Amino acid sequence: MAEERTGEVTLKGNPITLLGPRIEANEDAPEFSVLKDLVTPATLSETSGKVRVLLSVPSLDTPVCAIETKRFNDEAASLGDDILVQIISVDTPFALGRWCGAEGVSNVKALSDFRDRDFGKKYGVEIKGLGIYTRAAFVVDRQGVVVYSEYVPEVAQEPNYAAILDAARAAV
Repeated sequence: MAEERTGEVTLKGNPITLLGPRIEANEDAPEFSVLKDLVTPATLSETSGKVRVLLSVPSLDTPVCAIETKRFNDEAASLGDDILVQIISVDTPFALGRWCGAEGVSNVKALSDFRDRDFGKKYGVEIKGLGIYTRAAFVVDRQGVVVYSEYVPEVAQEPNYAAILDAARAAV
């Protein structure tokens, strides 16, 4: 049974319950496996040696998620090769590919956790009863330690872009 957390996040002002542990700065980042496409896994460890910005969103096909993804896509263009930005949702790989192609998103890697919900379980971002993820951001340094953690208090709000980007740049 997954740990349940309440009182941390709201959705349109209504309290929601998150499933899984709360990940904080200075913790080892949990290993996870999500999908690049229908069959190809993507893991945290395959990107070791880089600073990773891991963004959890409900769905790229929603207005705030679209704004966030496009903003990070623009920012990622100037971050350099040492910083990798990945956005993770339960959208299918097909939907992610279609959306990124239509929106010209190529600097952010969109990853799907629709099959196993591994990232959601390990990073405590799954919204109980809805099957989607809350908006959250984690910056993981080259050694695999979380140096920044943000569970956005209201799902319909954007994350703290400046703090996330500052943490990523500082970790290089």
